[in-house]
Amino acid sequence: MSTTREQPIFSTRAHVFQIDPATKRNWIPASKHALTVSYFYDATRNVYRIISVGGTKAIINSTITPNMTFTKTSQKFGQWADSRANTVYGLGFASEQHLSQFAEKFQEVKEAARLAREKSQDKTELTNPALNITSHQVLPSPIISSNGPGEDKLFRSQSADVEITTEKERLKKMLSEGSVSEVQWEAEFFSLQDNNNKLVAALHEANANVDQWKKQLAAYQEETETLRQRVAELESQGAHDSSSENNKEDLSQTLEELEILIKAKDEEIQMLKSQKCGRWEAEGEREETLQKLQELEACNAELERRLHLAEQTLAETLAEREKIQNEVTKVAEIMDVKIFELSEIRQGLAKLVESN
Repeated sequence: MSTTREQPIFSTRAHVFQIDPATKRNWIPASKHALTVSYFYDATRNVYRIISVGGTKAIINSTITPNMTFTKTSQKFGQWADSRANTVYGLGFASEQHLSQFAEKFQEVKEAARLAREKSQDKTELTNPALNITSHQVLPSPIISSNGPGEDKLFRSQSADVEITTEKERLKKMLSEGSVSEVQWEAEFFSLQDNNNKLVAALHEANANVDQWKKQLAAYQEETETLRQRVAELESQGAHDSSSENNKEDLSQTLEELEILIKAKDEEIQMLKSQKCGRWEAEGEREETLQKLQELEACNAELERRLHLAEQTLAETLAEREKIQNEVTKVAEIMDVKIFELSEIRQGLAKLVESN
């Protein structure tokens, strides 16, 4: 192909197919991806061609003639037969608009090729008047061929017309046989293309979800670390509370000792009262007994005060301990929930990685 004398006049992108030369029914894709299909015009030879190149190989190299016809077989697929290449080309477009533009350009180029041929024939007749006169004077009999070169050309022209008609019939039959399988294949092709687009969209969405899950996982990990620090603080407070519990045990033991002492003093008071009844005559002993009784009552009051303080301290210690236990339980429940959420996120990430 000479790029200096040929210039592109229209280009589009489409999936290129060729009819299977063995079955004449199925389409064979020329490439895995869409290719650029262009109309070229050769001003030197006044010729129009459809050309598509895949890599270093020419997939389509079809010279447009007035006898060619571009047929729309569906909303996005069209085809035409090239008798010179002895094949049928098919194009699958991304939209109906692209197919319509290509078909309109095909008709425009086909009409230009027809006009170019007519001008070429008129020019030939004008430049060869003797040949024109001879062709009008000779009888159009294909058997007589000895009266000059004019009749020999006429015989070859009629033979070529017969061959062209036979080729047209063969190509029409080829197109009719391949149209059914082409429609089925085209439907399957665009279905696969839609599925591929859906998979690509799902992959993009999954990647976005993975990024979001990573951020959420980082936030949960940070929150878990904070909770762990809080638990460590509560455990240290619990260790401190264990020392408070030891103090509580000491207070309880002291309280029991005080109760035993109070009980002993009560017994002593009762004994003294009973002895007091029989010793009214001993005034000195009575005064001494009264004084001792007052001392015992004062001691008893002091013991009762200490007992009350010990009970109050014990109640406050128990309340503080219950409060700390409630906080530890609440933090443990929050950690269980966060750990469960982290486990679900890890499972979701694992499933996503397996599916990709």
